[in-house]
Amino acid sequence: MEWLTGPFEVTFVQRALWGGMLVSAICALAGTWVVLRGMAFLGDAMSHGLLPGVALAALFGGNLLVGALLSAAVMTAGVTVLGRTPRLSQDTGIGLLFVGMLSLGVIIVSRSQSFAVDLTGFLFGDVLAVREQDLVLLGVALLLALAVSALGHRAFLALAFDPRKARTLGLRPRLAHAVLLGLLALAIVASFHIVGTLLVLGLLIAPPAAALPWARSVRGVMALATVLGVAATFGGLLLSWHLGTAAGATVSALAVVLFFLSHLASGLRHRRRARPGGAPAAATD
Repeated sequence: MEWLTGPFEVTFVQRALWGGMLVSAICALAGTWVVLRGMAFLGDAMSHGLLPGVALAALFGGNLLVGALLSAAVMTAGVTVLGRTPRLSQDTGIGLLFVGMLSLGVIIVSRSQSFAVDLTGFLFGDVLAVREQDLVLLGVALLLALAVSALGHRAFLALAFDPRKARTLGLRPRLAHAVLLGLLALAIVASFHIVGTLLVLGLLIAPPAAALPWARSVRGVMALATVLGVAATFGGLLLSWHLGTAAGATVSALAVVLFFLSHLASGLRHRRRARPGGAPAAATD
């Protein structure tokens, strides 16, 4: 069993595991709503929209997390405002913000010759470089995400399935949407320095999507998504250690593999239910 436990006897791998577990829980809380509402493109746009703030923070020697938070706030406000423009579809507004923020970030990066390593870390993360203070910040972010999810659960639920009913019930869907964007931004900012912006969607979308066929409630999806995210983190770090691959990318890739395995198993289960007693199911158009 040395091959299974040996890597996690190393201190920096232990911190990476704890960091990945916290990120998995945060991403499960936000990612469940992303999957239910079909907001994957928005999540991708917001993750890349962090680049200008991170680049400016690095350029002036500031805190990268603060820079990411500022960019996330700009993206959240921009998406909220453009979403209220009647003649502009939401996808169009998100796409424009995506391209604009990413272009601005690249322009800032191009002004310095010392950003190569920082940009690589921003895009792909470095889960093995997690520090104790990072774990504290992730713990605080998880508590905040839990509070927002608990307080906004009813409004988020109504918004996901019937926005008009949410308005009828006085749940203020516009405010709920803005708060939900804030929760998504929190998950992305908390995760980008662990797995990077290019890979954050792996933990944000794959575990909730994998949990969806098996859970019977939204909270069940969140719980199972957390378990799957933790499993991807543990397995990804283990494979990365033995195969010498990039840890963050391996974790994200394994999360996607779990998604495909989950839906394959779900499809097989439905086929068995459709054929009671082993009789072939009747063909339908």
